[in-house]
Amino acid sequence: MREVNITGQMHETRAPRERAFLVGVELRQERPLLPVEDSLDELARLADTAGLEVVGQTIQRLNMPNSATYIGPGKVEEVKTLVNELDADVVIFDDELSPRHQRELEKIFGEKVKVLDRTALILDIFALHAHTREGKLQVELAQLEYRLPRLTRMWTHLARQAGGRAGGSTGGVGLRGPGETQLEVDRREIRRRISSIKAQLEGVRAHRERHRAKRQQTELQVVAIVGYTNAGKSTLLNRISGANVLSADMLFATLDPTTRKVVMPGGREVLFTDTVGFIQKLPAQIVAAFRATLEEIMDADLILHVVDATHPHVAAQIEAVEDTLAELEVDHLPCVMALNKADRLPEGLDPIEALQIDKPAVVVSALTGEGIDELLLTIEAAMVRYMSPLRVFLPYQRGDLLSLFHERGQVEDEEHQAGGIRLYGRIPQRLLPYFEPYRA
Repeated sequence: MREVNITGQMHETRAPRERAFLVGVELRQERPLLPVEDSLDELARLADTAGLEVVGQTIQRLNMPNSATYIGPGKVEEVKTLVNELDADVVIFDDELSPRHQRELEKIFGEKVKVLDRTALILDIFALHAHTREGKLQVELAQLEYRLPRLTRMWTHLARQAGGRAGGSTGGVGLRGPGETQLEVDRREIRRRISSIKAQLEGVRAHRERHRAKRQQTELQVVAIVGYTNAGKSTLLNRISGANVLSADMLFATLDPTTRKVVMPGGREVLFTDTVGFIQKLPAQIVAAFRATLEEIMDADLILHVVDATHPHVAAQIEAVEDTLAELEVDHLPCVMALNKADRLPEGLDPIEALQIDKPAVVVSALTGEGIDELLLTIEAAMVRYMSPLRVFLPYQRGDLLSLFHERGQVEDEEHQAGGIRLYGRIPQRLLPYFEPYRA
C-alpha cells in the first residue's frame, strides 16, 4: 500500500496485521512434552512467524475435549466475549480441531472471526516459506488433504439460500440443494488436484532418485542435520561449510533442503544436508507430505542432531525430534549431538552432563565457532566407527578401487604383493558391493 505524506512524497505503508487470540487446552489424562503455558508461547511464535499479532490467550484444563466445541460451553462464551473486546480477527487453538469442532465454533463466534488450529497455522507458515517447486507442491498437498474433510463449513451460506434444505427433500422427492451440489463439485476438484500433485511429486521423486544415484556414484558420505525448529541448524551449516544459507530467529525459517560439501579434518569430503525443522505436535500431514524431502535423512550415513542447549525445555525438544526420527524409521542411524548456543550458556554449566546425553555430543556455538573443530572430529570418528570392516586383495589394474578405499574408507593395513595389494580397513556399508569380488 502507498500513501502520500504531507510533503507530497510517496512512501510504503504496511497493511495492519490480523489480530489473533490463542486458546490452549490441557487434558489431564495426557502427558504432553511441554506444559500448556509453554506450548501456547510456542504457538504465539508460530502466529508471529505467520504474520499475525497475538492480542490475548486463555487456557482450560479438561478431563476430555467437549464433543461439540472442544472447550467447555462456559469457556466458549468467555472466548467470544474476549474476542469481541480485543477486536480479534482469528481464534487459534493449540491442538488440531475436528471438522465438527471448527464448524460449531465458527457458528458461535460469527462470520467475521476465523477459527484455526495449530495444524492449519503450521501449514500456512509452510506455504509462506516453501520456495522450490517440490516444496510448494508438498505444502499444497498437505493443505488440500487437511481441508477436504472441512469443506462443509465453506458452503453454509448456500444451504441457507436453499431454505435450509440442502440435501433434504420436498414433496417426497429428494433434491440436492445448491450448497451440496457446489460442495460435491469442490470435493471432486480437490481430489483431482490431489491426484495431480501426487503424480507430479512422483516425478520429482524420480528425479531426486536419479540425482541421489548420481551423487552416490561419487561415494561421498552424507550427514543429515536435524533438530527442533530454531535450534540453529542453518547457522551451523553456514559455519561448517562457509555457505550462505538463510538463517533467521523464527520458526521454520527454511524448509527446502540445502546440501553443502565439507572437507573434514582428515581430508575426506562429506556432504552435509540441512533439513526442515521439527516441532512438537508436528502435523501428520506435514510428515507425510514432506516424506520425499525427509528421505535425505533416510539416505544419510549419520545424523547430526542440533539442539538449542539454552532452551528451558531442551529435553522435551530432544524427545520431539527423536519421536519424529522414530516415525521416519531412521532412529537406527548413528547420531552425533551438537549442543548449540554455547555463547549463551551460564558459566560452568555442562549441558551434556545435565541432560545425561548417552551418545557422542559436543557443546558448540554456531555463532562464534566455539567447538566446531571438535564437532567435526567427533563426526569423523563416529562415521569411521560405524563403517564395515573389510579385507580385500585388489589386482593392480583396479587402482580405481584402491583410490576409493583410501578416499572413502579407513585403511588400517596395506601390503603390496605379487599381482596386487592386500588391504584391511573399514568402508561405508554402501560401498561393500564394489569390493565383493575381491574379498580376501
